[in-house]
Amino acid sequence: MRLQGKVAVITGASAGIGQAIAELFAEEGAKLVLADVDAKNGGQVTEAIRAKGGDARFFEADISKDADDRRIAREAVEVFGRIDVLVNDAAAFVLKGFDATPEDWQRSLSTNVMGTALVTKYAVEHMKKTGGAIVNLASISSFVAQPDFFAYSATKAAILQMTRNMALDLGPFNIRVNCICPGTILTSATYRHLKNTGMSFEDFEAAEGAKTFLGRIGQAREVAHAALFLASNEASYITGASLMVDGGYTAQ
Repeated sequence: MRLQGKVAVITGASAGIGQAIAELFAEEGAKLVLADVDAKNGGQVTEAIRAKGGDARFFEADISKDADDRRIAREAVEVFGRIDVLVNDAAAFVLKGFDATPEDWQRSLSTNVMGTALVTKYAVEHMKKTGGAIVNLASISSFVAQPDFFAYSATKAAILQMTRNMALDLGPFNIRVNCICPGTILTSATYRHLKNTGMSFEDFEAAEGAKTFLGRIGQAREVAHAALFLASNEASYITGASLMVDGGYTAQ
């Protein structure tokens, strides 16, 4: 097991990529602290992991709030005594361009940028003692232009650059920081987006799949395996990197 005995904190763990990462990390022996604003689904994910023999705790938290960011780290250390891995997956999906309101921008920036930065700030206060690994979830939107999308893309570009800066600052403490840049991945957020746009799943799948070398959209579990690699000792000499998990989308 690649994470046997490790304590991993995962934000945004109640659904989608975060849930897939939590499930895979549990299978690989990690002790989990799961955080999300969705207490109902988060509790169900946690109970399902426990039912399979995993060790997991769930805490309802909104990472746009400083008090919750502090609490995530504090609770992890109180329960398990340490933090070895942090996965910053929680995000607000404000998929807008010039139609974004000041409130939209505030939600996007306070969660995706400030929340990620502050969760990390409080976690590394403990991680500096032992070293560890941080995996941030950026996006292909960190690299490519997409129509009517920049309220989201700007925050993911920020995460990409924060990853590089964090890796520089935390290297002396033997803390590696990398980010994953998923392409189009099938999650509950995908279905919400389709509902908002009125596009059928079949049309969406055909259009997005055609943009990749592999001719399909991705699955959350495929992103989780990338996170597992970066969190594990197998990636011991990798830091400041961005790993594309996009079926070749950005290589065209």
